[in-house]
Amino acid sequence: MNRRFWIVALACILLPLAGQTPAKRWTAPHLPDGQPDLQGVWTNPTVTPFERPAQFANKPTLTKEEAARVERDAAAENTDAPPKAGDVGNYNQVWFDRGTKVVGTMQSSLVVDPPDGRVPLKPSAEAKRDDDAAHNADAPEYMSVWDRCITRGVPAGMFPAGYNNAYQIVQNRGYVAILYEMIHETRIIPIAGPNHPGDAHPPETLRQWNGDSRGHWEGNTLVVDTTNYNGKGQAATSAATGRVKGIAQSQKLHVVERFTRTAADTIRYEVTIDDPEVYTKPWKVAIPLVRDDNYRIYEYACHEGNEAVANVLRNGRALERALEKE
Repeated sequence: MNRRFWIVALACILLPLAGQTPAKRWTAPHLPDGQPDLQGVWTNPTVTPFERPAQFANKPTLTKEEAARVERDAAAENTDAPPKAGDVGNYNQVWFDRGTKVVGTMQSSLVVDPPDGRVPLKPSAEAKRDDDAAHNADAPEYMSVWDRCITRGVPAGMFPAGYNNAYQIVQNRGYVAILYEMIHETRIIPIAGPNHPGDAHPPETLRQWNGDSRGHWEGNTLVVDTTNYNGKGQAATSAATGRVKGIAQSQKLHVVERFTRTAADTIRYEVTIDDPEVYTKPWKVAIPLVRDDNYRIYEYACHEGNEAVANVLRNGRALERALEKE
């Protein structure tokens, strides 16, 4: 082949490319005070399982075909069926908003670390979960903190549930606030800065259900460090989290969250959870948050409509009376 042949061949490759317009790189917007803009209403319903199921044991990401199968299976499960004999039934599908798609990252589970996609629970933590469930009707303290309308927790409130998976983020100078649709909690996060004195966590003697959160910016990423938990909450409160539902927290819990806006309609949310009393090592969850400007958040009147606690306890007493008569 001569030199003229290679020149012609190269021209055939490069000339079509010369007329193409390079794709614009998305630039994260900023507020007037310089903060990256995370404001808006964001949602995260998904059929991606919390922990990695056995069928995808060695697959951190799904193929298109596998994702389609997961979505079909979820659609088949989310159909209304008459209750079984003796079952009073439950909400029908109109009340749920579990999502219909896997997350856009195609990950096979929301837990992304450890590499097997499984939460590294200590046997003692699982034993306490099971004991609490066995005594659920004995006293309110054994019940889920969500059932009792106290809180869904931090970071548990960021994990998808069967409905009300929306979060409104509002920013002001020195603060970021997150309104959770579920239980209508508002979390106020002070942001470190030269004009903000509240950069450090308070003394360890000051402990709260959802801990004490302090934020700072690393480039376009909001990093939120949370400590000072009172040890009365739970790692997860929704059945969508499987075996992690009802796992207790300890006062040693340390949570680090990262919010990074990666597109006009996407925030990458990542959280690392470390509690040496409960887990053998830290673990991590990643969930894309999707912006939905048409979503309406209404009041979640938890206490006002909460018949569950009274009914569960009433049923427990009825069972005790029945056993006494035997």
